Amino acid sequence: MTSKFTELAIDCADPRGLARFWCAVLGYEVQDVDGDEYVSIGSPLVPEGKKRPGPVPPTLSFIRVPEGKTVKNRLHIDVNPTDVDQDAEVERLLGLGARRADIGQGEQTWVVLADPEGNEFCVLRGQFP
Repeated sequence: MTSKFTELAIDCADPRGLARFWCAVLGYEVQDVDGDEYVSIGSPLVPEGKKRPGPVPPTLSFIRVPEGKTVKNRLHIDVNPTDVDQDAEVERLLGLGARRADIGQGEQTWVVLADPEGNEFCVLRGQFP
């Protein structure tokens, strides 16, 4: 028996705001909302999500918590551009509200950014349509 990765829960101060940002980054749509406390987003191409057999694009669930982020994430998201090069994708994401982040990575083939609440993520060089 195995498990499949179906969702990633992200603690945050503003679930709706962070959901809007990540919907724009990933081309996802809002799938579930519980007031101002919880928002879940996922791929519109796989509306059945975790009920579908086999691997699925994971949903992202944003849950309001009272405390703020204090240290570097121990788990982060990597994204790959689908139809532009890495530099163009980084500029698009900066325009959506991301900011550059220095976590001591030095010169690498990936670019480290932070979402509007400071959660680090990487933009990889590979282009995967």
